[in-house]
Amino acid sequence: MIVIPAVDLREGRCVRLREGRLDAETVFSDDPVAMAERWVAAGAERLHVVDLDGAFAGAPRQTSLIATIVEAVRPVPVEAGGGLRDLAALETIVEAGVEWMVVGTRAAVDAAFLAEAGRRFGGRLIVAADARGDRVAIRGWTETGELTVVELGRRARDAGAVALLYTDVSRDGTELGPNVEATAALAMAVGLPVLASGGVGTVGDLVRLAGVPGVLGTIVGRALYTGAISLPDALAAVKTA
Repeated sequence: MIVIPAVDLREGRCVRLREGRLDAETVFSDDPVAMAERWVAAGAERLHVVDLDGAFAGAPRQTSLIATIVEAVRPVPVEAGGGLRDLAALETIVEAGVEWMVVGTRAAVDAAFLAEAGRRFGGRLIVAADARGDRVAIRGWTETGELTVVELGRRARDAGAVALLYTDVSRDGTELGPNVEATAALAMAVGLPVLASGGVGTVGDLVRLAGVPGVLGTIVGRALYTGAISLPDALAAVKTA
């Protein structure tokens, strides 16, 4: 399992939100590029970048900054999302140099779009399954739809996505521990590699996730920024898990 540091962008800064709420924001750096370089220097093999402005606006807002990050950390690959809700936005993020695009809301509400995105970008498409209970949260996590996480995962698999990014919204940014049981059940149900996210607070959490069949990697945010987790220690622990 790989450990993937998160770099969340809002108004040009590196921030973390608690449970996806804008009123629960912590700014960790005014220089997201330097922060991305810091994680790569510490051993990161991949970065997860989110355009939070784009996620809430419904269209990309930080593409140029993402392109700068991609160039700064090359050859370490970057996956990026936030506001990718049409094919033009997917083309733009590819042009920014990202290796994988993360699509959430539009994939959850428009099966035809997901199928077309899969046809065009399947080998680079990650579908975000942001969950409140067993349902998918959409539009920057401000709404909860009717689609279940398992249903979305199966659609993503059938569309040719390379992975499903599962986040338990209620745990995101809390460091209270990931929803390991739900992650394991989802991986088993959908038959698609899963990236786990939300609630990781200790190296022990990562070791538990590393033992789950089908979990390709785990995205870690706040715990890295607060120092609760040392990235080198985490990388060493999951290699021996």
